Amino acid sequence: MLENQEEEVTTVRVQDPRVQNEGSWNSYVDYKIFLHTNSKAFTAKTSCVRRRYREFVWLKRQLQRNAGLVPVPELPGKSTFFVGSTDEFIEKRRQGLQQFLEKVVQNVVLLSDSRLHLFLQSQLSVPEIEACVQGQGPQTVTEAILHYAMSNCGWAQEEESRPTLLLPGGHLSASSAGLGSPQGPSCLETFPYWSDFGMEDAHSDSPEEPAKPPGGQPEVQ
Repeated sequence: MLENQEEEVTTVRVQDPRVQNEGSWNSYVDYKIFLHTNSKAFTAKTSCVRRRYREFVWLKRQLQRNAGLVPVPELPGKSTFFVGSTDEFIEKRRQGLQQFLEKVVQNVVLLSDSRLHLFLQSQLSVPEIEACVQGQGPQTVTEAILHYAMSNCGWAQEEESRPTLLLPGGHLSASSAGLGSPQGPSCLETFPYWSDFGMEDAHSDSPEEPAKPPGGQPEVQ
């Protein structure tokens, strides 16, 4: 009987870094998070959201607070004195964020935290996640995830009709495509045919408010 049980597998991808609020002093980079699983621990078996670095920082702090003595994987740093190009910095950060999530979703203790599930499977903001977990939101955790899962496909279809813009150097930009919308990101890729686009942009993000250097452009931190 045990031989017929399907092995639980969870695959997570962090990819497609994009500039939001492009051209503004408070522009930042967010990342697409793809998750596909057959694990009973997750409400939705496939999900796609966009998150920025400071949201990862918040998640790690909450996981550590609730996990007690269980160690939480490390995040890539916000090295102020990174030696190299901005593209290299963003790619290293993307890799580090993916490694962080790959370790987190394999930890049974961390998987018991509702904040992690809302982070991965809804586009709720940090305050909205906290309200939902504390029972102060309009939906339960499960309802919020299912609502997002049901609405996400329609968003992706709408995304297909939007024009694609190019940043200097030929990089794709979606800052005008509404990716900051609470409805969610485009999730047009179908598991398991994912690809890490490796698209870099000219900005970074940090858990603190971005600095405003001369010229109105945010510094890479």
